[in-house]
Amino acid sequence: MMQSRTHNCGELRLSDAGKSVTIVGWLENVREVGANFAFCVLRDFYGTTQVVIENEEMMKLIKPINKESTISVTGLVRERESKNPKLPTGEIEVVPEKIEVLGKCVHNQLPFEINKSKDADENTRLKYRFLDLRNPAVKSNIVLRCQVVAELRRLMTEKGFLEITTPILTASSPEGARDYLVPARNHPGKFYALPQAPQQFKQLLMTSGFDRYFQIAPCFRDEDARADRTPGEFYQLDMEMAFASQADVLSVLEDVLVPVFHKFGKYKRVSAAPFRHIPYNEAMERYGSDKPDLRIDLEIQDITAEVQGCGFTPFEGATVKAVAVDNFTQARKWIDKLLADVEVQTGSKACWVKVDENGNLTGGVSKFLTDCKDALTAKLNLKPGSFVCMAAGKKAVAQKTAGVIRTMLGKRIPGHFDEEQYALCWIVDFPMYEIGEESGALEFCHNPFSMPQGGLKALEDAEGDMDKLLAIKADQYDLVVNGYESASGAVRNHDPEIMVKAFEMVGLGEADVKAKFPAMYNAFTYGAPPHAGAAPGVDRLIMLLTGEESIREVITFPMNKNAQDLMMGAPSFVDPKQLEELNIVCTKKEEDDGE
Repeated sequence: MMQSRTHNCGELRLSDAGKSVTIVGWLENVREVGANFAFCVLRDFYGTTQVVIENEEMMKLIKPINKESTISVTGLVRERESKNPKLPTGEIEVVPEKIEVLGKCVHNQLPFEINKSKDADENTRLKYRFLDLRNPAVKSNIVLRCQVVAELRRLMTEKGFLEITTPILTASSPEGARDYLVPARNHPGKFYALPQAPQQFKQLLMTSGFDRYFQIAPCFRDEDARADRTPGEFYQLDMEMAFASQADVLSVLEDVLVPVFHKFGKYKRVSAAPFRHIPYNEAMERYGSDKPDLRIDLEIQDITAEVQGCGFTPFEGATVKAVAVDNFTQARKWIDKLLADVEVQTGSKACWVKVDENGNLTGGVSKFLTDCKDALTAKLNLKPGSFVCMAAGKKAVAQKTAGVIRTMLGKRIPGHFDEEQYALCWIVDFPMYEIGEESGALEFCHNPFSMPQGGLKALEDAEGDMDKLLAIKADQYDLVVNGYESASGAVRNHDPEIMVKAFEMVGLGEADVKAKFPAMYNAFTYGAPPHAGAAPGVDRLIMLLTGEESIREVITFPMNKNAQDLMMGAPSFVDPKQLEELNIVCTKKEEDDGE
């Protein structure tokens, strides 16, 4: 006996024929085929069962019930005359003796057909997410999410990691994104912050003598949505190891993640461990991205030297990158669409040439490159039928634009994209510092808590020399899967002296470090172990495993692109009395609080 039912709707088989059973669920469909004859489909979490109405009494009961009402059906199981081999319960049906409404759906018209909810407008789906989740195709992602999280916990525990939860209400700290702030009622004018990550707490655990920590950690960042990033909150497999090196962390994650991809992934091929290590600078040069999709076989070439002095103004004094493909047969309209899409995505213009059957450059900017033909042919291994797409500008701009070109060409031209696999690699040796695009000043490139390669000496030797500072590498690493950053980590800076010196380079003194990171700085002065860690994103991992294109498809109750929960009506205005208790005055309200 299971709750108020004897069987679930995915359980009955031909061997159950002749049994009296009670099943419960949602009335998915009613198809009348006569005055007192109808086929009904009853659906619960486990599956569907066909119920056959054969008499006037049962027809009177079922006819007024709206679809998606919950009902209980007690009746006899029998063999179906017309079997459905596509359904686990397709060999049987239930003939009811009793039908009872358990929860009435009062709506004659649903916002969308349940089994086709993924075709509905996304905001409608999110507003009625409780209906959307009734769709087995939507529900299956959430079920898989539960299974993957359970597997991650099992594997991490087997490797000696302790699951430890860290605080949700904490202090604001500069970690790269905007904080969500929570007013402290008993401390007027002061605020808690929701953690962008458990970064400081997990490092403090290492100083406390815990050797291996992990948790499935909620993280909160006030940042805009993307297809692979949900606004507001996300979850990560947060982990840290004491007395550990980069190699130790990478080995653990490879041991944990490869079985998960094999067991739950949509694709059967998975990169074998140890994964390929690609230095950041090499990734930018060869792929134009620190998140390269290695399923694409194209690479970027630097043709700066080959085209200098050609007379094409955008190339003069610029870095020029190129991506070449052979056997190109696409029309001019296709090329124009490619260039337009590159410009939309990057803000930079691309240009092109083709190689005709005689080996001459033609089309695009070919008239400027006549004198460069031999050099380009040798550098890019061109042959009749080759197509070359080029990007020019400052080095970083040319690299990133060429990276977009590489991806678009690889995915749009057949034969260059081996999609059905999980291609994993580690991006390593990130720059410690960079020049901020908005500030124009030296900033941390990736993570301010990372250990610079070379330690204190590297910082001291570079002090005052911008080129040397920008050349310092950090012990940082990212896991990239099919073009998505799927984990980020580092060997931590556990030495107070090195920490202070690292922050001095970006204009923050010892007093600033003590003020911004008081607990961590203080703890490190009491003898901290070398430690390292990482944090694979759980939501993004599930997205990759399922092959979904939007991360919202694998989150149970996601917000929309504007960080709104349309189902619950969040964010919302609150009672002025609540604001008064919190010593908050709103100076501005949205003019339009609609969807």
